[in-house]
Amino acid sequence: MKQLVYIIGLATLCQSCSSEQTSKHKILEGKIEREQLSVTTKIPGRVEKILVTEGQWVHKGDTLMILEIPEVDAKSLQAKGALEAAQAQYEMAVKGATDGQIKQLRAKVDGLKEQYEFAHKSLDRMHNLLADSLVSQQKYDEVYVKYQGAKNQYLAAQAELADVEKGARMEQQKMALGQKERALGAVSEVNAAAQERYIIAPQDMSIETINLKVGELALAGYSLASGYIADATFFRITVPESRMKDFSKGAIKTLQIPYLDHKRIQARVETIKALSSYASISTAYPDFEQQEAVFEIKLKAVHTEETKDLLTKASFIVEDNK
Repeated sequence: MKQLVYIIGLATLCQSCSSEQTSKHKILEGKIEREQLSVTTKIPGRVEKILVTEGQWVHKGDTLMILEIPEVDAKSLQAKGALEAAQAQYEMAVKGATDGQIKQLRAKVDGLKEQYEFAHKSLDRMHNLLADSLVSQQKYDEVYVKYQGAKNQYLAAQAELADVEKGARMEQQKMALGQKERALGAVSEVNAAAQERYIIAPQDMSIETINLKVGELALAGYSLASGYIADATFFRITVPESRMKDFSKGAIKTLQIPYLDHKRIQARVETIKALSSYASISTAYPDFEQQEAVFEIKLKAVHTEETKDLLTKASFIVEDNK
């Protein structure tokens, strides 16, 4: 009986020591992550050329793909035709009549002026004759009517010539200008759409996945290619609240990369965020008490060039600075 109690006590002591030793040597393990980026198109088109391959590093502004968008070419011709028509309408409104029309109107004004002056002289003669009672009032009134008609025709021709020389009315000119600006906007819109056939890298990045092949249709908003942003590598780890005292914001931690023979990298704590979901935990095994809160820590390398060739989703270990 004493022997059995001794064995049980020894086993309990060993388990306690083992548990205490394990708790002292718990490691914090996380994953290497990179910010992802998807490249999409705003206008549907068919893939004409693919200029990159998966795994290739590209720079901002590099052309990744070329799309075939025949609808844009058709709309471009329509927009250019509308612009030419609007330009002609505007020039006509500003310039007014042609040189030939202006010459005709000036000749008309000169002829009506002579008729008006002749009618004016005739009226003066009839006025003197009427004063001497040599003509009747009826005859005088007939000459007076002809005088008024010649005068009105002459004034109307002068006004018509003045309008032609000044151009169209201001309202007509503004309307023509508005049509021209509208056509210019349509041409600019078509030119912008034509540029969308070139799929450009928005940032320095690595191409991880190309989602379409030559000849396939790319719909608006569809991800044509995706990859990781250069210089956007970070280290993600979940830490229980009992160990948060070692992870204040801005703290420098030493990280080991196991697959690189435990290469060491200095990293700075950038963000701390409380986790509300167990699925967000990055460690492969529970290393905290069930009632403890868990926090997500993001670290970035002090020297970013050290992280350029690290494998995404690879594991790392946080060294105990103590």
